[in-house]
Amino acid sequence: MSIAESMTGAGRQPVLSRRHAAGAEGARALLFTVLGIFVLPESRAVWTSTFIDVLGRLGVEEKASRQALMRTGADGWLTRQRQGRRTLWTLSPHAVRLLTEGAERIYGFTGAQQEWDGRWLLVLARAPESERSSRHLLRTRLAWAGLGSPAPGVWISTHPDRAPEAERVLSEAGVRDDAQIFVAEYRGGGRLSAMVRQAWDLQEIEGHYEEFLAEFADQPSDDPLAGLVQLVHAWRRFPFTDPALPRELLPNQWSGARAARLFQRQRAAWTAGAKAEWSRIAGAAD
Repeated sequence: MSIAESMTGAGRQPVLSRRHAAGAEGARALLFTVLGIFVLPESRAVWTSTFIDVLGRLGVEEKASRQALMRTGADGWLTRQRQGRRTLWTLSPHAVRLLTEGAERIYGFTGAQQEWDGRWLLVLARAPESERSSRHLLRTRLAWAGLGSPAPGVWISTHPDRAPEAERVLSEAGVRDDAQIFVAEYRGGGRLSAMVRQAWDLQEIEGHYEEFLAEFADQPSDDPLAGLVQLVHAWRRFPFTDPALPRELLPNQWSGARAARLFQRQRAAWTAGAKAEWSRIAGAAD
């Protein structure tokens, strides 16, 4: 999961940012991908030099890598321990929780909803025009949760199980008491496909899938570590931009499932070599 650019004040928890979730470029965005792939599963402290080495393989200069680590630590995602002139970095408990949730969603995403019982999650919520921060939070976090808006103040999803997540967003935006949450069924009227097109830009999402397929379909990697980071970094946008609709609501030639199969195939091919190289780099830095 992606990360907020700023967090100030002691005791504040890391929060998610749609910009990073969508795979924005930059040292810090790549750092979050590295944390999720290699640091989270091992739960061990990592030297600054290890991050510099790995990010350098991805074209990030040393100065930018150091700045990314410092900002991520200042925002509550990493804690640091000085040993002489060297620094060890460890994930904070809040970072572990959020990165774990993100990993489950990223690695389990299949590009389409496998089973659907026809029920919809329906959220009616609006923030006052004067509350710009609440409006922004409501819009970005509901969209990040996979809900689309076919009309002002109306949010829908084919995943009723995301109601608790939607309720948390409403509470954080300060509109919970004035909002309504329903689990509903379609009973007739206009075509659902028209409502889906109003709620989500499927053509744009399809274009991103085609770019992913073109980039990774036939890409051998002499450096499986760099290849895996690039693969996950490119893929992680989709669970937070694609609403994972059931097949009956998707265009006939939808590329999501094909892209998901490619992701899993390349990930399986590169993971062992990538983790072995990470262990070698981390061990050499000890």
